[in-house]
Amino acid sequence: MGPNGMMGSIGTGDMVTGFLFMAVLLVVPFWRILPNYGISKWVSVLAILPVGALILLWIVAFRDAFGDRS
Repeated sequence: MGPNGMMGSIGTGDMVTGFLFMAVLLVVPFWRILPNYGISKWVSVLAILPVGALILLWIVAFRDAFGDRS
């Protein structure tokens, strides 16, 4: 048992590792996709925030990636 009487408690190191893992899973795809839409790669860092990821998804969904297709 842990010091607080519970088994399997999560430490701060585990939380930081989990956060970094999730951040990489969100940022890397946006880092690769956004330049196709004429947006700087560095904007993908906003994907760390849930609201930022949602806004980026809306931008990608409603912006033409390949310019004028006429």
